[in-house]
Amino acid sequence: MEWLVRTHNRLPADTPAAERERLRAAERERAMELRTQGVLRKLWRTPGSAGTVALYECRNATHLHEALSSLPMFPWLEVSVEPLADHPQEAQAAALAAVRADSLDHTEGYDDQPV
Repeated sequence: MEWLVRTHNRLPADTPAAERERLRAAERERAMELRTQGVLRKLWRTPGSAGTVALYECRNATHLHEALSSLPMFPWLEVSVEPLADHPQEAQAAALAAVRADSLDHTEGYDDQPV
């Protein structure tokens, strides 16, 4: 199941620089582990803020909570979660993408000569 997760980092401004950097490094490391596991699928920054928007793929809400709470910054994150459901149009979009990919996957030039 896919989940749209918005976070805003509320780490106190007076957090010592060394601690802030330690937490950031640990957060990056844990996020890469979640990516490797296929849990964190996509991550975007929110321009002009300390926020992110992410696409997670988890078995259920408990699995998502475990993933989020494993982040070192979790105690300071304001989190909102939206469960996502497939739209019926997605099957058509996937079929169109496959047709486009097939039409681009050729080994001959325009005059039937090898590329």
